[in-house]
Amino acid sequence: MDKADAARGRPEFSAILDAPLSPPFVRVSTFELFYPVFESDLLDPYERLLRIEVLGRAVEVPESNTLLRCFQFLSVNTISYGDFCWNGDCTNCQFWYHDAGQTEEQDRTALACRHKVREGLVVTRLSRFIEIEGINKGINK
Repeated sequence: MDKADAARGRPEFSAILDAPLSPPFVRVSTFELFYPVFESDLLDPYERLLRIEVLGRAVEVPESNTLLRCFQFLSVNTISYGDFCWNGDCTNCQFWYHDAGQTEEQDRTALACRHKVREGLVVTRLSRFIEIEGINKGINK
């Protein structure tokens, strides 16, 4: 569908497509419109979500952030009020992971507060302190 088809019968829609964008928005394509460059007090600025796997579930999390901040993005209440130091001293945010295409035998450990998220990350185990709604908290196992 092109711009003319999208605006047919709706001139106000055409005006939106032609309007200049101001931050924090960027135009992706004519029909996708635009995605904001998200900024918050909790997360580092990001433009897109990355697909990762956490305990067998595919989720999308913000790029350019530590994994603990991404867990907070997924489950703001449980992570925000969890027992984390956020600087690597307590080790309560330890997790086990490998990259896409690898197996659990190749798992490594890291601290979620220090580890930057990347596309294809596979998280196979979490410390008992990390509870994420819909993944390992609040679901029937």
